Amino acid sequence: MLASEVFERDFAINSSGHLEIGGCDVVELAQTFGTPLYVLDEEKVRANCRTYRAALKNVYPNYEVVYAGKAFLTQAMCGLVYQEGLGLDVVSGGELYTALQAGFPAERINFHGNNKSRVELLMALKNGVGRIIVDNLMELETLIQLAKETRTQPQVIFRLRPGIAAHTHTYAQTGQEDSKFGMGVKDGEALKAVKIALASSQIKLLGFHAHIGSQIFEVAPFLAAVDVLTAFMAEIRTQTGFGAQVLDLGGGFGIAHNKQEKTRSLREIVGQIGRYARERLAALQYPLPRLVLEPGRSIVGSAGTTIYTVGNIKRIPGVRTYMAVDGGMTDNPRVALYQAVYEGALANKMNEPLTEVVTVTGKCCESGDMLIWDLPVAVPEPGDLLAVFDTGAYNYSMASNYNRLPRPAVVLVADGEAEVIVRRETYEQLVQNDLLPERLKVKPEAEPIAK
Repeated sequence: MLASEVFERDFAINSSGHLEIGGCDVVELAQTFGTPLYVLDEEKVRANCRTYRAALKNVYPNYEVVYAGKAFLTQAMCGLVYQEGLGLDVVSGGELYTALQAGFPAERINFHGNNKSRVELLMALKNGVGRIIVDNLMELETLIQLAKETRTQPQVIFRLRPGIAAHTHTYAQTGQEDSKFGMGVKDGEALKAVKIALASSQIKLLGFHAHIGSQIFEVAPFLAAVDVLTAFMAEIRTQTGFGAQVLDLGGGFGIAHNKQEKTRSLREIVGQIGRYARERLAALQYPLPRLVLEPGRSIVGSAGTTIYTVGNIKRIPGVRTYMAVDGGMTDNPRVALYQAVYEGALANKMNEPLTEVVTVTGKCCESGDMLIWDLPVAVPEPGDLLAVFDTGAYNYSMASNYNRLPRPAVVLVADGEAEVIVRRETYEQLVQNDLLPERLKVKPEAEPIAK
């Protein structure tokens, strides 16, 4: 069988039997830009952005789609989502700085995070960030104080803990009662925050937010979050007279990295959430607030592919065959962190039958540095190119320099053209922040310190 048959994917394969992405031959990309290499399909990103907008347009016209930058954020990505009419969600001073450097309008930025520092909050205030999503009472008090000092009046949204444990990896659950994120609805913390905000002239409360987790395939948890938030909004209106202008349901929509992960069409899921939110609000006779969704992975995940060069191949008779590549957990830590399962193929042998099964391992000095277990491939040889699919989200953004490995380059491909949007790190850059005190400089003529 061929890769397209085993993995049920619609591959673009050219006359040389090479994988193509965005009209670019992957073999040529590797020769030009080196490996490991992140390849991002621009048209897929744009299509996913448009799917969200089209899905909400007819069911909930007062909507806003805000891209969750933590999935993948570069200056080029900021420009791309801006062109597609999306807002931007940042969670740190570094992400905010990236957006501002790209010229992204500050008023279209949402600033998230459970532990924003005073410096980060001041950065947001001084640059006129559109909305600050307040996570807890202590942050609320700090923000009110800083707003007074800077003579600003930030618009805020309160992040709530809806008490929903979505079916996903434990590390990716964020909406349950025992969570580091958000203010409790059941314990009265959120109500207390509302009363503080309404009593303060330093901030303007817009509405409420909940994010229940990541890589969620079922729609039911999102509908449950709608139930909790709209019921809370109705209760707040009764107790205080406050009417929310924003209902933010976060993101977390899953993508299928492999054929075992089943998901419905993005347009169908998003449309169902929008319709349900409108119906619930109508039942409560609540004026429709702006509905905000914050997708990240579902915008960029399927648009990314990582290209590796195959190195050593180790066959252990009766056990398994290890196929090592020139990257690993440094450029894709999700396998080690979340036991994520990816699919891949030898990009230079797409029309050759899959006659072997290998376990793809990285080059880090860790037994846990595995990328794919039991992957069917054509007969592998050193120098082959392995393409690992659906790596657009949380790969580049979580990459590290473990073992002092430089982080890969990122290229954006479209219509047969490739542009570098992140340069490959160099060895010189790896040591540029190191400081070597004079007393520790290596002097070959000196005797080593005796043990």
